[in-house]
Amino acid sequence: MSAPVTLVVTPLTRDAFAPFGDVIEAAGAATAYAINAGTTTRFHDLATIDAARDGGRPVVSIFRAQPRELPLHVRMLERHPLGSQAFVPLGPQPYLIVVAEDPSLPPRAFLARDGQGINYRAGTWHHPLLALHAVSDFLVIDRAGPGNNCDEVELDTDYLVTL
Repeated sequence: MSAPVTLVVTPLTRDAFAPFGDVIEAAGAATAYAINAGTTTRFHDLATIDAARDGGRPVVSIFRAQPRELPLHVRMLERHPLGSQAFVPLGPQPYLIVVAEDPSLPPRAFLARDGQGINYRAGTWHHPLLALHAVSDFLVIDRAGPGNNCDEVELDTDYLVTL
């Protein structure tokens, strides 16, 4: 493998992430309204959860991610062809997201700030969870059920992520 190619990390925004899925955050929600006698605001329908394909069902889990050290070499990606996968951080730590339209194309890297979750569309190529700075818990909504729902691929190019 030749010298690593550096990925530019950009802030996570709805528009930039749209080809890969949804950004889950209250800011900019299309629909928000008061509930519970006005004591709560509901930010409604923030992501499209896709889990029913081929007999699947949605499952809610907590993933505890160990912090990654930078610079980070990205040498593999995975995808879940049978369902979406949502990650909502349960703490204020930022985290990295690395996604690609196809493993043959250069990936993109995003930095999520406090209050931002993501939902990978079914079949989106991505790097496994990339916590920064501290052990971080994430509420995860994805698919349980029959069938192989995880494909992994080694990349032909070594990519380097720095901040």
